[in-house]
Amino acid sequence: MGVRRTAVVKLAVSDEQRDALHRTAEQYLYCANRTADYCWSDTSYTECETNKREVRDALYSELREETDLQAQLVQAAIKRAVEAVKACVERWKKGQRVSQPTFTAETMDYDTRSATFYRNKVSLATVESRVEPSFVLPADSPTPYERYVLSENYEFRESTLRYDAATDEFYLNISTRRIDSDDEVSEDTGHSDQTVLGIDLGVNSLAVSSTGRFWQGDDYDHWCREFEKRRGEMQQRGTQAAHKALLRLGKREEAWRKQYIHTIANELVSEAVEHDCDVIAFEDLSDIRERLPQAKWHHVWAFRRLFDYVSYKAPEQGVSVEQVEPTHTSQRCSRTDCGFTHDGNRHGEQFECQKCGYEVNADYNAAKNIGVRYARKRQHKLRSSPKSGSGDAQVDVRVNGGTLNGESHQPLAGD
Repeated sequence: MGVRRTAVVKLAVSDEQRDALHRTAEQYLYCANRTADYCWSDTSYTECETNKREVRDALYSELREETDLQAQLVQAAIKRAVEAVKACVERWKKGQRVSQPTFTAETMDYDTRSATFYRNKVSLATVESRVEPSFVLPADSPTPYERYVLSENYEFRESTLRYDAATDEFYLNISTRRIDSDDEVSEDTGHSDQTVLGIDLGVNSLAVSSTGRFWQGDDYDHWCREFEKRRGEMQQRGTQAAHKALLRLGKREEAWRKQYIHTIANELVSEAVEHDCDVIAFEDLSDIRERLPQAKWHHVWAFRRLFDYVSYKAPEQGVSVEQVEPTHTSQRCSRTDCGFTHDGNRHGEQFECQKCGYEVNADYNAAKNIGVRYARKRQHKLRSSPKSGSGDAQVDVRVNGGTLNGESHQPLAGD
């Protein structure tokens, strides 16, 4: 697999282009949700349909007749839904609680047939005709768009058009793959070192990094409670004026929550850049409700939004975003000369290893474990690859006071 790079580009859209893109997204989401309905079964995962070709053969003609979407966009919507159902089936097989995927966010996947790139603009298929919004590029050159999309050494793979309701802006996440002669010694072959920033998500602290930085949830919780209290007061009035005020309050609350998480996402990406991290590792959020039963709906919403925002902000700074299996990251001792795992190690917000006596904040301990898990996973992949060479590439976890190699057996710097 060659080196892959993502360029995130803001689009300058006119009112007419904006309307066309919104209408296209509405029909795209309709196709995705129709596909999910067709594929899903509440009875058993064995009855869920996950064969992409069979689903396409069954639905493509109908969806083409029911919408004004271009053929490639219909196929892309079908593909997205089938992949989401397939992911749910895999979790269902493991005994995890799942539900039918639903699609509400205005995002659409474009390939080489539905999107054409030029130096300063892009041509996108819509339900009407093609629109050609211009790019809003930073003044500093070369931009990620120039380095990857316009480069002869990279080829365009696909892009995702994303609408950010908080800012009322459209963005393109453009995926490229390196195709020059150096492709055989890309970063996936184990010849380039990496440093990873581990991130733990929780209720008391919305996010904690392996560098020891905390993003507390007190202020977020306070204002969520305040909005909830105001909604309750307005609902009790039951007047038409109160109903209108309730709608306005809902929009203000949504905008506030999004801006709050945007701020944390920006600071989190800055933390990675300041510590020379190449990767930000999150825990897999698939079963976050089961792992954090005390989390309220606005916590789960914040976790998912934070991951989404970081996923498109980080590549702009040359940092990739990954997820790892979260099992036992809260119960495992992060000291690499120990690693003892036991349910009794964690006591609320504090972690105390029953074997070595290591005491530290529980969320910080988990953040380091998440980083180490990604590092070890990547090193195992590199060493098992037939192209890995000597397999001695370093993958370090950035921690408070220094770095920790994923295969190290020395105490953490600063511990």
